[in-house]
Amino acid sequence: MIDKTINSKIVLIVDDTPDNLTILGELLMPDYQVRVANSGPKALVAAATTPLPDLILLDIMMPGMDGYEVIRHLKSNPDTSDIPVIFITALDTCEDEAKGLQLGASDYISKPIRAPILLARVKGQLEIKAARDILRNQNSWLETEIRRRINQYQKVQDISMRALACLAEARDNETGNHILRTQNYLQILAEELAGNDKYTGILTDQVIDVYTKAAPLHDIGKVGIPDHVLYKPAKHTQQEWEIMKTHAQIGADAIWRAIGNEEDKEAVNFLYVAMDIAGSHHEKWDGSGYPRGLDSTRIPLSARLMALADVFDALVSHRVYKPAYPMDVTVKIINDGSGTHFDPDIVAAFNRRVEDFQDIASLYIEQQDPEMASSK
Repeated sequence: MIDKTINSKIVLIVDDTPDNLTILGELLMPDYQVRVANSGPKALVAAATTPLPDLILLDIMMPGMDGYEVIRHLKSNPDTSDIPVIFITALDTCEDEAKGLQLGASDYISKPIRAPILLARVKGQLEIKAARDILRNQNSWLETEIRRRINQYQKVQDISMRALACLAEARDNETGNHILRTQNYLQILAEELAGNDKYTGILTDQVIDVYTKAAPLHDIGKVGIPDHVLYKPAKHTQQEWEIMKTHAQIGADAIWRAIGNEEDKEAVNFLYVAMDIAGSHHEKWDGSGYPRGLDSTRIPLSARLMALADVFDALVSHRVYKPAYPMDVTVKIINDGSGTHFDPDIVAAFNRRVEDFQDIASLYIEQQDPEMASSK
């Protein structure tokens, strides 16, 4: 029975002497598909022709482009660089063999050709290539599977965060699209701030992505606020306000408990970011915020970004205790807070992207909030 696996292998023979092509072809044709070329340039064309050869038998001493030059071209071409090459030549010094191997040849056979040695070397190199191809395919499959699993994990992560954010949103009937708006504001600010030399190495695309995905959890602590305070249809008393302010620490503590003793810090990195945002987005640059009175860069960067995004949205949105402020008034309030409430660098980034903020506010406008449209 003919071994179809062997017969499917293509061997390219390159030699400028017709007799050599005939001899080598007759030896190989019973077991392999044979392709021939009688010059270096023709060899390069034949080697790049689909289906690509599985092995090349290459003569060194040829007029014009010799075998050394041919193999240099083969190895520099991504399409042919992995095809094993066996040099077949009358040159038999150690220097000649070493040069061929240094250029990427897989083996070296001296003339005159001895059939058993030739066939054994060809078979051996084809078996090595087949094993290498199998390994490459397995690695490719493994890489694809890893990417699929990572994407699947990230989707579960995103859905879980959205579910938690929706839980917080369900506890506050005034937020509506607040989560979507503040998430987009934070992303815009982070991307703009990344252009600042101080933050280029910090705000990488990956970090911005984590910040953006964690942003919806900034008010998760509201689940711990009593209904009579959270749903009060009027401005809070001082006592009620003190209770409302505890939502920041409640949120941070809840996420900390969720992290627990997880040793793989990288796997839950987004939760650490979410904890920073939830616990510190009401801190102020001058230290007058809550819950811990952090100031300046002691406030996590993610929380400093969230602080501006959150306040901007509160200003341009209608609340039971205030109307939606016009955009020019909102921008002035944000700028007046630079260096006191907000990080000055983040305010500068905001000023460069005010129109984008305005677009987001309009895109996710509250249906029950007609003042928003007139605030532009």
